[in-house]
Amino acid sequence: MRGEDLMKYFFGGFVRVHILHHAAEEPVCGVYMMEELARHGYQLSPGTLYPILHQLTQSGYLRCQQRVVEGRRRKYYRITPSGRKLLCQAREKLQELAGEVLHPKTASTAGRRAARAAR
Repeated sequence: MRGEDLMKYFFGGFVRVHILHHAAEEPVCGVYMMEELARHGYQLSPGTLYPILHQLTQSGYLRCQQRVVEGRRRKYYRITPSGRKLLCQAREKLQELAGEVLHPKTASTAGRRAARAAR
């Protein structure tokens, strides 16, 4: 797999976690999520974002509700209990990974200590 393909794969996961995070705070619509993700450097087209939202909904991590706003029908997405559980697991894994990747000496020392203590 080429480097740019692998980065797209990584970013796909980051985008999904980001969506779950915001949907846990308040209901979100696609337009808002495109703007929010763009603030973080993710340039997603509607053709990329909406299939992700639909996938998360079909998997039971988001719930979709339609509302009429300024005469237009909009879909708002809110996290479900399964989505909250998944987000919690993702946060734990992200925290562990960030500690290890961003502070490798500290993490490897702590990991060795934990492995010794488990013996």
